[in-house]
Amino acid sequence: MTPTRTARSRRRAAAVPLLLGSVAYTAWVLEVVVSTGLNPVQAYVSELAAADQPLGGVFRATDLVAGLLVLAGAAAALLMPERRPWATAGWAALALFGAATAVDSRLPLSCAPTSDPECAARETAGLVPATHTAHAISSSLAMVGALAALVLLTFAARRYDRWPSLGRFGPPLVLAELAATLWTLASVAAFTTGKGTWALGVGQRLQVLLVALYVALLAWCVAREPAAPRPAASESAAPEPVPSEPVPSEPAAPEPAASEPAAPEPVPSEPVPSEPAAPEPAASEPAAPEPAPPDPAAPDPRARRPKPPARDTRTRDTGTRNDSVPGTTAPDTTTPEPGPPEAP
Repeated sequence: MTPTRTARSRRRAAAVPLLLGSVAYTAWVLEVVVSTGLNPVQAYVSELAAADQPLGGVFRATDLVAGLLVLAGAAAALLMPERRPWATAGWAALALFGAATAVDSRLPLSCAPTSDPECAARETAGLVPATHTAHAISSSLAMVGALAALVLLTFAARRYDRWPSLGRFGPPLVLAELAATLWTLASVAAFTTGKGTWALGVGQRLQVLLVALYVALLAWCVAREPAAPRPAASESAAPEPVPSEPVPSEPAAPEPAASEPAAPEPVPSEPVPSEPAAPEPAASEPAAPEPAPPDPAAPDPRARRPKPPARDTRTRDTGTRNDSVPGTTAPDTTTPEPGPPEAP
């Protein structure tokens, strides 16, 4: 079985008993269609299951079934792996409510004090069986567990953002349950002191009805919880390696980029000194004529070379006669032999 099916089956194991338990806990609504002989406005809900009532056995059985189903659903929820502190405390309180309700069904009242004056007198005088006191204790534990479960589970739903519907409708139900509980306690105190019932039956029936509605809402939220919370976590964990692969590769890519700025470092050093070094031979060429200026009287080294044959030192006769004017002679145009050139 896959983890998804396992988680779904665990949630169903908790949701189904809770839903059935909430239905069984509202069995008292049968008094609307069935005559019980009790006044719903004044009588305790527990008086329906009193030993002297005609339908007492039916209501005791429904209370037992309701308590056991709620206990089973809370226990199944406590065994689920995804547990949080506040939710765990809430499930434990709900388990207490179920267990106390089941025990309460085994400790019925012997009579109905709100509708039977003689029963009320015996109860005041302490002449009733000890089951009356035990029933009061078990009923009180059941209500304490129910109130604690409503508060804790609602807080857990809002804190962990786990059951949106419970987080939305839970607070109004909790406030209504607290108001109904205060009403019930005030009515019980008034009835015990002989000041009337103060619509005790209405207050207690509202109290029980709100608990049943809350348990049904809780069952619905548990059943509609995300089908695969764990696979969703694993899917989110699966992409983790994917980003981790590029993360090492990204720093590896900048390393070459870091080496690129290191390459230009020698570039500024080699062109600047090397370029001025190249013109040095060119600067040596003007240094060659420098020996000539210091000694102008020195013979020109070029004069020692053999004269080229092209230079003729003989005197050229350009003609002694003037052909254009007869009887005249041309002036002497003999070119004197050039002497040695002067040094610059």
